[in-house]
Amino acid sequence: MLHPIKITSTLADETRFSIYEYMLQYKKFVSVQEIAERFNIHSNVARLHLTKLSEIDAISAEYLKTGKGGRPGRVYKVNDEGINLSFPRRDPASLIRWSLELIYELGDEALDKARDISYEDGKQSMQVMLDEIKRKFPLTFEDKIALLTKSAKLIGYVPEVIENEQTKSLIFSIFNCPFHNQLEKYGNIVCQLHESYLKGQVDILFGKNEISQVESMMDACSFCKYKIAVHN
Repeated sequence: MLHPIKITSTLADETRFSIYEYMLQYKKFVSVQEIAERFNIHSNVARLHLTKLSEIDAISAEYLKTGKGGRPGRVYKVNDEGINLSFPRRDPASLIRWSLELIYELGDEALDKARDISYEDGKQSMQVMLDEIKRKFPLTFEDKIALLTKSAKLIGYVPEVIENEQTKSLIFSIFNCPFHNQLEKYGNIVCQLHESYLKGQVDILFGKNEISQVESMMDACSFCKYKIAVHN
């Protein structure tokens, strides 16, 4: 088991942490060159950062064929489990599993109550962010998207805006569901709670809006996607 000091010292580098955060958010294979270009660093520096992340098991390396012949190229991908630090050791995964099992056993009434709780939690988390910036004038649409983007890093989704004449649609893509280990048995519960949390965050910024799930990991997709239409 890796010592917590090695993990924290590895992630203390700002660029390295940003690379890990990017890989964790999008959960896709990346090459040294792709990281170098995205973060405007030399390829040797990018390789060093990826190597350091591999040493603490934050990411793993594989060799994939490029389709152009020749030797397979080395690529990197974030590990599904992520990194957990705890002093002393705790087991939040078990607590999550117990809670989901309780909702599962108690049925629809418990699920409805859990959705209410996650919705209010989403609203509260966004309200805290609003209170922190202490703006004395109305937020622009771009300001609100910036807040959602900042929040995205904490819970694993990526917001995107699609515009037409009457409305703007917010697309939330979740590439790295924090509850992916629970999807096989509790997928329906997890998706509904995640959806209600997102709705709480959006509602406090834009007022009440309808949310719909476009794609889901439950349907063999590699990510989940939600769509919310907001008025200009």
